[in-house]
Amino acid sequence: MAAAPHVGGLADVVFDHAEDDPRRVALSRKDAGGRWRDVTAEAFRDEVLALARGLIAHGVRFGDRVALMSRTRYEWTLFDFALWTVGAQSVPVYPTASAEQVLWMLHDAEVVAVVVEHEDHAMTVGSVIDRLPRLKRLWQLDAGAVDELTGAGARIDDEVVHRHRHAVTPGSVATVIYTSGTTGRPKGCVITHAGFMFECDTLVGRWEPVFRSRPGEEAAALLFLPLAHVFGRMVEVAAVRGRVRLGHRSALSASALMPDLAAFRPTFVPAVPYVFEKVFSGARRAAEAMGRAGQFDRAVDVAVQYAQAQESKAFGAGPGPAAGLRMQHQFFDRTVYRKIRDAMGGRVRHAMSGGSAMDRRLGLFYAGAGVTVLEGYGLTETVAAATANPPERPRYGTVGQPVPGTSVHIAEDGEIWVRGPNVFSGYLGSPEATRAVLRDGWLATGDLGSLDADGYLTITGRKKETLVTSGGRSVAPAGLEERVRAHPLVAQCLVVGNDRPYIAALVTVDREAVDHWLSMRGRPPLAPADLVRDPDLEREVRRAVVAANAAVSQAESIRTFRILAHPFTEEHGLLTPSLKLKRTVIEAAYASEVEALYH
Repeated sequence: MAAAPHVGGLADVVFDHAEDDPRRVALSRKDAGGRWRDVTAEAFRDEVLALARGLIAHGVRFGDRVALMSRTRYEWTLFDFALWTVGAQSVPVYPTASAEQVLWMLHDAEVVAVVVEHEDHAMTVGSVIDRLPRLKRLWQLDAGAVDELTGAGARIDDEVVHRHRHAVTPGSVATVIYTSGTTGRPKGCVITHAGFMFECDTLVGRWEPVFRSRPGEEAAALLFLPLAHVFGRMVEVAAVRGRVRLGHRSALSASALMPDLAAFRPTFVPAVPYVFEKVFSGARRAAEAMGRAGQFDRAVDVAVQYAQAQESKAFGAGPGPAAGLRMQHQFFDRTVYRKIRDAMGGRVRHAMSGGSAMDRRLGLFYAGAGVTVLEGYGLTETVAAATANPPERPRYGTVGQPVPGTSVHIAEDGEIWVRGPNVFSGYLGSPEATRAVLRDGWLATGDLGSLDADGYLTITGRKKETLVTSGGRSVAPAGLEERVRAHPLVAQCLVVGNDRPYIAALVTVDREAVDHWLSMRGRPPLAPADLVRDPDLEREVRRAVVAANAAVSQAESIRTFRILAHPFTEEHGLLTPSLKLKRTVIEAAYASEVEALYH
């Protein structure tokens, strides 16, 4: 467990690292030609200092809140540390936020300045600026915001900046992160410098070996998670504090990400299950297109069996992979698994997954293929990870054990409670909401789960999302949805049935996977409207539903389903920015389809 900090704030490490090892490569950023260029610890310190001087010159003061509305990019990290250097508080805003959401967050946080990425964001803020009396400044990254501020700060003495920095204490507020929320208005989570430092230093200290593919190698992480989300933010801070070379990539889609993984060659990948699912699906489609689907599927089975045998040995329940299995594994490592690793840059041996549950079989496959994906669990209120799988003994299908210094308790109703130095100090301006979740030092998460005999946590659902059929049967939808989504043609699944006679589901499909599946059968692509009623596709999705039902009782099983023509998207307000389903919104948007499931 990391020691609780007694002095200083998050920005100090930038100056300390520049003093200790000025030539060490701290970050990499893309130049105008798309090539990765190194940024040393000394150069990053100088950029942070210059930007901090500019913020002071433009009137940003200790304790002021400044919003950041941008995709993941180098300048976000630069602004984060510059703001912390002058004692200001950053307020992340999702780049896809609507004008109404922007208005609410900027007004609630009493923001005095906003940094936006481009003109569209500037126009969004501009559309509500007349209702934001405290907002005085707006800077646009694509219009030279960094150069503008750096130039304005040239007349400010460095000592002025350092006086601000030295006034920051561990108890000072570092950031206010608004929960994306599947229902209601987002709430601002107040997170201190101490909370962030404890979380990041604990993770770096306990999981440091996973950041490198081999001892002594330079650690590097490519960050493509949204920095407006606490997971991405934690990775940003942990990488800077843990001396892990950090690169930024704005796109989360697997197709756009692959070239950068190959060029950047990270040793560690933090991601959400969606990315690992896409990499796997893409590899299988490529194998099928070459007529090697059977070999690929056999390689998957061998990887899963190999990882299961290793897992059993780690827990004292087996001898490990047998000789025959080891030989098969070596063969497929040369012919299949290496290609998976090469697609991720060739150096990745560990990854961390969070945000939502990952299928156990998929986790076993990656482990057998040489990339151990460590699942964790946390919330904005816990500064990301409250639990994580230990690298030496992961239990796939769980979200691991409490991180050092953190405690997890399962309440009588199955709710997960968390306590530790990383738990937030409360919701901004909402004492009632804070009292509702903080109980004698414990955070009531609203999630449901169970702890096994070894202290590994398994998430079973959300309290608010538990469905109760008209027959009185309680059903947690998350597990069913996850198992349906395990089918390669399925993109999303929403289980319904609250106050209904039985459980049913709305299903969307992965268009890229479906088009490939059709082409392998000599069929042309289907129009969106035809997806709904294609009998062959329906049979495939039914197989996914039957497989999911095998894990639950008949009363909890999905009786019927409907394939939808279009996926649930954030643009249509059906997903949160962290890609979680907005259940009530989806059910309202597809009310007629839901009603048809019961007639």
